[in-house]
Amino acid sequence: MGIVVQKYGGSSVATAEKYRRVARRIAWRKQQGYDLVVVVSAPGDMTDDLIERAKGITQRPSAREMDVLLSTGEQVSIALLAMALHELGVPAVSLTGPQAGFRTDDNHRAARIQHIDTARIKQELAEGKVVIVAGFQGLDDHGDITTLGRGGSDASAIALAAYLEAEACQIFTDVDGVYSADPRLVPTAGRLDEISYDEILELAAAGAQVMQLRSVELAKQYGVEFEVLSSLAPLPDEGGEERGTKVVAQLSPSNPRIVSGVAVDSKVAHITLVGLPDRPGVAFRVFKALGDARINLDMIVQSIGTANGGGPTADISFTCARDDLDLALEVCNSVLPEFPGARVLYDTDVAKVSIVGSGVASNYGVAAKMFEALAEKGINIELITGSEIKISCLVRASQAVEAVRAVHDKFQLGKLAPVMQ
Repeated sequence: MGIVVQKYGGSSVATAEKYRRVARRIAWRKQQGYDLVVVVSAPGDMTDDLIERAKGITQRPSAREMDVLLSTGEQVSIALLAMALHELGVPAVSLTGPQAGFRTDDNHRAARIQHIDTARIKQELAEGKVVIVAGFQGLDDHGDITTLGRGGSDASAIALAAYLEAEACQIFTDVDGVYSADPRLVPTAGRLDEISYDEILELAAAGAQVMQLRSVELAKQYGVEFEVLSSLAPLPDEGGEERGTKVVAQLSPSNPRIVSGVAVDSKVAHITLVGLPDRPGVAFRVFKALGDARINLDMIVQSIGTANGGGPTADISFTCARDDLDLALEVCNSVLPEFPGARVLYDTDVAKVSIVGSGVASNYGVAAKMFEALAEKGINIELITGSEIKISCLVRASQAVEAVRAVHDKFQLGKLAPVMQ
């Protein structure tokens, strides 16, 4: 049998009993004859706790020192899980990201994996051990510890599955797969048996708490198909089945869905630059400055402004993460003096609601159906953008949940209906 890579998130190892349950699940898989490489996140809310500890010292901590601090959470998990496996008589060894061969660039807090030297992992597997790897972390060329950004343990697992040519990759969380909407907001949301790379990428970008974006990008790049499962489900040795959502390159013919899911992102800010000169190079100047500041933007729309004595003008609107708002405004205000008469407006009382599906582009009337659902609830749309498989609308934050439920019901996603009505 081949190698199976499993990843367990923080909620899966939040208590001693959960460590024991995870250990039993790993032991069962080991008994089936597989070699196991297990990636683990920091337990429970430890990462958030560490961030708060840093804030108690300084509001502007060094990114390098934050990586040193935050990487300790995963080291707690790997050691405890190894101990839990030892208690079951299962040989296991814990490895930090650097010990496991993860090499990254030097972009602290959001490093990218450059290479994985799998020699140590393969040596431990050959000795019959379960290899437990600290997710979320690596080592740069300067010998410094780096972290891969929130959710980075998913990327660690996907990358290992690719480098080890694993037979299977399983991502265990506290939910049993990917749903058509957040079940906490939409009680009728249904679990998807499978979803494509492109769909889950768009859902993650739209605010759905499903997978880290970069981890899915890695999966798509290396062709790693994986499954999202629940670590809280009954254990196999208790008669439970491992049922979740398969993330694949292309949906099977038996799943001809138009829309797969609805997502909401309430942590966004809307910025509009009003009265910019309508001439070539202006948009480049603005977005180059924002890009240099490493601010990710979304929902970019340019419209014709009101002409003035200085010639025609244009308004540019975009959204960004609310956490980036202060920096984005600082960047915009630093550029505006180059364009006399222009000004910047912003709004944080907004939310982005999106539908995602591989059939959006190839079926007529999808956008109209979404807009109809919002209109029926009296929800005004303030901004609209789209792609081949996604349509996003900006609405008032107070109406976000109602908007998600209305759109979810309109497309009958609780039934995962394959055809439009």
